[in-house]
Amino acid sequence: MNVPNYLTISRILSVPLLIWILSTNIISSVHGEKELLAAAVFSLAAITDRLDGYLARKHGLITRVGMLLDPLADKLLIASALIVLVQFNPRLMPAWIAVVVIGREFLVTDLRVVAASEGFTIQARDLGKWKMGVQIAAVLACILGRRWPVGDIGLGYVYLPLPIELIGRITVWGMVVLSVVSAVDYFAVFWNKIDQAVRHHHHHVRRARSRIPSKMSAIRE
Repeated sequence: MNVPNYLTISRILSVPLLIWILSTNIISSVHGEKELLAAAVFSLAAITDRLDGYLARKHGLITRVGMLLDPLADKLLIASALIVLVQFNPRLMPAWIAVVVIGREFLVTDLRVVAASEGFTIQARDLGKWKMGVQIAAVLACILGRRWPVGDIGLGYVYLPLPIELIGRITVWGMVVLSVVSAVDYFAVFWNKIDQAVRHHHHHVRRARSRIPSKMSAIRE
């Protein structure tokens, strides 16, 4: 175990804490205490997602455990947040959106498993990285938007309205679009690799069959 792996494990452990904060009645929401605490926990977990990968690459600490746990931690964090937000703030997070986004994660995971069984890998795509960033923004906006549909940013004596709910709606729809587009992108890459593997196999079979008559004729001579 190393520091990046410990950060990844901390992200996994933050999942039940986040669910408890958003689900419990012990923490008051009168002044937004619940929303602020949940946003803080989720933000720290999202920071570890970037930090563990950076440390692992910089110091050569990439391990098989980390490669297994890191995507698992990401999926657990986002999926659990979306599921609990369906109850916590259904105005911004309807159930069907959570189903679409989580279903995409299952699809990509299955494609990677099948690809690995066929002897090739599907690397993380740029669309998937953008999707993760939009998901983080959407979850934070949905958490804070429940208490503050419009917040204020204090700049001296000037207060600027921050349309948190509007930001939430934009990022939620952006999350859906990127989830669908990135799923299609992953499937296209997967299908292309499978097609290349099948053609390569057929090519070897034809070459093997073409050698059989020449060998037989050599034996007869």
